[in-house]
Amino acid sequence: MSLSSAELARLLVAIAVLLVAAHAGGRVFALLRQPPVIGEILGGLLLGPTVLGLLAPGAANGLFPHTGVNPVGLGVLQELGLLMLMFLSGHEVLGSRTATRRRTVVAVAVSGLVIPFAVGLASVGLVDHTAFSGPHGTKVTFALVFGIGVAVTSIPVISRIMLDLDLLHTRFARVVLSVALLEDVVLYVTLAVILGLAQGSSDSVFGLWALFGQSGTGFTTVYYIAASLLFFAVFMPLGKPIFAALARSRFNFLERRSPTAFRLTFLLCLVLVCAFLGVNPVFGAILAGVAAAGADAAEPDEHRREEAVHAWEALKRFSMALFIPLYFAGVGLQLDLVHHLSVWFFLAYLGLACATKSVSVWLGARLAGEPPRTAVNLAVALNARGGPGIVLATVTLSAGVINEDFFTVLVILSILTSQIAGLWLQHADVSDSAADSAAESVADAEAA
Repeated sequence: MSLSSAELARLLVAIAVLLVAAHAGGRVFALLRQPPVIGEILGGLLLGPTVLGLLAPGAANGLFPHTGVNPVGLGVLQELGLLMLMFLSGHEVLGSRTATRRRTVVAVAVSGLVIPFAVGLASVGLVDHTAFSGPHGTKVTFALVFGIGVAVTSIPVISRIMLDLDLLHTRFARVVLSVALLEDVVLYVTLAVILGLAQGSSDSVFGLWALFGQSGTGFTTVYYIAASLLFFAVFMPLGKPIFAALARSRFNFLERRSPTAFRLTFLLCLVLVCAFLGVNPVFGAILAGVAAAGADAAEPDEHRREEAVHAWEALKRFSMALFIPLYFAGVGLQLDLVHHLSVWFFLAYLGLACATKSVSVWLGARLAGEPPRTAVNLAVALNARGGPGIVLATVTLSAGVINEDFFTVLVILSILTSQIAGLWLQHADVSDSAADSAAESVADAEAA
């Protein structure tokens, strides 16, 4: 089916308006030395039902109707944006594996993940899960999402804040990114379980399991959970050698002609493997990024390694110009703060999440021997939920696990906690002291 000239024109206008709004918001926040992702979301928020839809509903419906070509076209671009975000996040996850004091990282990661998640699970009984669950949500899936929302930390937002503030070279940044790496891995594995539970309880069965027919909800749930965990178990250790073997193959004309195209093709292939297994595509995207980045970093040939660096830069530039801003602006476009924001629940959840996460991180840092100032800075920085918090919201909403009310709460929570971390780190002293450097040198020598 081809588009008419009028349909194509309407779609292009919607894309252009949304893209300009996203970049304008991102630029404003970048100038303020705040996470640009927040500005991109707010750009979409201004064009959605919260602002434009309230002030000029006819214009909002004309630009972004709920039916027809526009929602389909924008939906495809935003899904590609999510996949590219996860692909590049996989690359960034690998880059965050920096050496630092192991005791601090382990203590902060364990306390900052286990305690908030446990508190979230313990608190969920105070909430009517039916008020915030989607059509495929259950009490168990709601509890898991509730707990993850309290515990999650963002690598992309934190690393971007550190980069903008010229802090990436500090020991503080290495601790933060190492802890965030461990927490994000646990997040995605738990999210795989949630989506497996949701898929098992839904009426639609897709992927490999559909070839065998439905064998009852219990068996279906077990299959989708097992398939998700098996996908992680296989491609986490084997993705890197698989990518390396494919990249070095003499039959791989695509790598020789365009390394950028080969990495995109590898991404699409892992996404297709997920589709075949019935696993959510975001896991294929992030493991494709981890595998490709790991193989590129270990490439012994200097020329090929430089080409890989250029390929990643090209992917990042184009994705950050088009797909990823459209994804985040699309998140803002979905937000309806007028009709889908439960204010009292949001305030309670915000207080619970921030207090529990910050106190648990502070406790872990102090138990590891960190000074009070560093413990407080770690507590604020690791409270930022950013991209992973937003991905948690969008993926579980699209899977029918949560409804728009909880989606709104999770997105606003991610925005506010990232904003708080950015403002705090602007004025906090997190530079390395001589004592810090000496202590880390001793710790590294002992570890060696």
